[in-house]
Amino acid sequence: MTIRQCAWAINSQFEAQYHDAEWGVPVHDERLLFELLCLEGAQAGLSWLTILKKRAAYQLAFDNFEPAIIAEYDDAKLATLLQDSGLVRHRLKINSVVLNAKAFIAIQAEWGSFDQFIWSFVDHKPIQNTWSTASEIPVTTDVSLKISKELKKRGFKYVGSVICYAYMQAIGMTNDHTINCFRHAQLK
Repeated sequence: MTIRQCAWAINSQFEAQYHDAEWGVPVHDERLLFELLCLEGAQAGLSWLTILKKRAAYQLAFDNFEPAIIAEYDDAKLATLLQDSGLVRHRLKINSVVLNAKAFIAIQAEWGSFDQFIWSFVDHKPIQNTWSTASEIPVTTDVSLKISKELKKRGFKYVGSVICYAYMQAIGMTNDHTINCFRHAQLK
């Protein structure tokens, strides 16, 4: 019997592994929530496959995405990151990780956790969609627009509505596996 996956997951082993193990699984771990938000921002204008291939380099370069460490980065550290060939060497994207770490910590202080904040946009339970094909899946929604506006207001960068919807998918706030995909029923 052949296991069916979402159409985008069959393009490479990187995408298949990410799809099967992570994509759409509800995330409540603070560090992972921050990592995925940063990686979605890094992906802007690029393919997700590019970022998946660079993920290990990002984890190493950015101290495993520990917000408290990243918030203390100085100009020398940022200059080093801009020279790292394992990263997307885009000054604004690299700088955004530091700004986002500071904003992330501020939300944790206000809400008790970033998890409580971000999941409040969906009443702390995943949206269950029933898409037949990938072409039905939106790239942005009213919820992702609300999240984007709120994150921007709080000083986050690279958090447009499209990025926020991809983030919602990544952290399982929405189940956008197509109904013929084996993961759809598992995450329902």
